[in-house]
Amino acid sequence: MQYKDYYQILGVPRTASQDEIRKAYRRLARQYHPDVNKSPDAEAKFKDIAEAYEVLGDPEKRKKYDTLGAHWQAGQEFTPPPGWEYVFTGPRGQRTSDFGPEFGRFSDFFEFLFGSAFGPEESPFTSRRRSTRAPRGEDLSSDITISLEEAYHGAHKTISLDIPDPLSNRSIHRTLDVKIPRGIGDEGRIRLRGQGQPAPGGSPGDLYLTVHIAPHPTFRLNGRDLETDLLLSPWEAALGAKVPLRTLEGTASITIPPGTSSGTRMRLRGKGLPAMGSEPAGDLYALVKIVVPHPLTADEHRLFNELARTSRFNPRT
Repeated sequence: MQYKDYYQILGVPRTASQDEIRKAYRRLARQYHPDVNKSPDAEAKFKDIAEAYEVLGDPEKRKKYDTLGAHWQAGQEFTPPPGWEYVFTGPRGQRTSDFGPEFGRFSDFFEFLFGSAFGPEESPFTSRRRSTRAPRGEDLSSDITISLEEAYHGAHKTISLDIPDPLSNRSIHRTLDVKIPRGIGDEGRIRLRGQGQPAPGGSPGDLYLTVHIAPHPTFRLNGRDLETDLLLSPWEAALGAKVPLRTLEGTASITIPPGTSSGTRMRLRGKGLPAMGSEPAGDLYALVKIVVPHPLTADEHRLFNELARTSRFNPRT
């Protein structure tokens, strides 16, 4: 069999970084993919490019390939060192590689080093039952903004975005239905499998959406806890009362102890964002704010004057 110089095929030096190898592969894959390039030798070149990236794009395979040394030349007759015979356990050439039947199986040189693409195998360089894998598309990330109610109850939202296509060098417009899980918090992430960047002959990457919860007119979000203002009249705060408080589930009744001051925080356990996974439910905090009537009626004015004359309370002492 002939020795294949995978570095030469991708046009990179042996010292190239994994990022340089990936960029070279993407550039050449766009150039020679048979769906784009109609020249007679495009398919053969694309197969070589894909095979080279299968090896050099995988640090473990690359390390094993590099053990052959740099003294071999592309196209040179390759004779395995003594004792490195390869034992195939299945009929050669019957199954295509993961690049798809249109691209055929890997070369004999590749299969000697890393195993065939059709089942259990033994190789001096690999463990048993190892199979080849096509390059996978890159994972992508984007953002999605939801309401606090959608985070609390869960929802379905439709988003539209453009996915870069490395083959056509264009963008693919997609409309996706996204399930918002109940209880997701701000900066939470949603994974959409297979909705990332396509890969020539391989499986696409995933799309990760970072969740942003929009500001709410009533509630403030702090982690998984919620905070809201609880407006009380002076007599409710002084005498105590039971008052309604809005929550994301509806309305709750909250007991105000006598003598409650403005700025007091009252907690309703478990009324924040619902539990999600290992994260417990948050709490709802009601921040007391005492509001005086304005303008005062004649009776209110008389009563407040009477209170001012008879009370010995001074909030500044």
